[in-house]
Amino acid sequence: MQAPASPGTAGTRAGGTRAVGPALALLVLALVFTALGVWQLHRLGWKTRLIADTQAAVHAAPIDPAALPTGDLTPLTYHRLAMTGHFLSAGTTLVTGTSTIGTGYWELVPLAGDDGRTIMINRGFLPEGSRIEAARRDVPAGPVRIEGLLRPTEPKGALLRANRPAQDRWYSRDIAAIAARRGVAVDPRLFIDSWAEASAPGADAPVPGLTVIAFPNNHLGYALTWFTMGIMAIGGAFVLVRRR
Repeated sequence: MQAPASPGTAGTRAGGTRAVGPALALLVLALVFTALGVWQLHRLGWKTRLIADTQAAVHAAPIDPAALPTGDLTPLTYHRLAMTGHFLSAGTTLVTGTSTIGTGYWELVPLAGDDGRTIMINRGFLPEGSRIEAARRDVPAGPVRIEGLLRPTEPKGALLRANRPAQDRWYSRDIAAIAARRGVAVDPRLFIDSWAEASAPGADAPVPGLTVIAFPNNHLGYALTWFTMGIMAIGGAFVLVRRR
């Protein structure tokens, strides 16, 4: 006949059973934390390549827009472009946005190039409260030379704020939609973020050269944080098992 378990033994078994659930939960968390750490390492590689590619593009010799390939221009993002021509002030459009100097508008104006092609130019940033009539009056009427960075079009709108062409409200630089609204024929794939214009700025001229080309890279720190949390979760599970 089997002897009944002592109260102390039964309590130990019950405590051990209760510890299994939390220990397993900690091990699952450790797997999740490790996966997040690995994901941040992938992000680190992507961000490192982005920074290197951007710096190489910004410091390369300017490209003539006539030499741009057909198709997707995303691989050429942030490459320098240079062109001469004259602005089509009637096509001026203000796009709501933010910059390093505050909130306001990006001023987009079509530039009819001397080579016959027309490209939308982001002349720069205007403060909140600026009026499109004043912006149009300030657009240079004579020949200009533009040098800036190639940026792909931004279709549809910004996060949670769709463009409203019928109301002339713009929250992203959707070149095809803006050109259709203004009745101008431009290359719909891109616009040029102007660094400077070879002409004297007017009183209400936008501020050029505000393209963000410095990207924070904190992914290694994030990865180490996730891995540390994973190690702590494994340690916690080990402690629970030892107590059992």
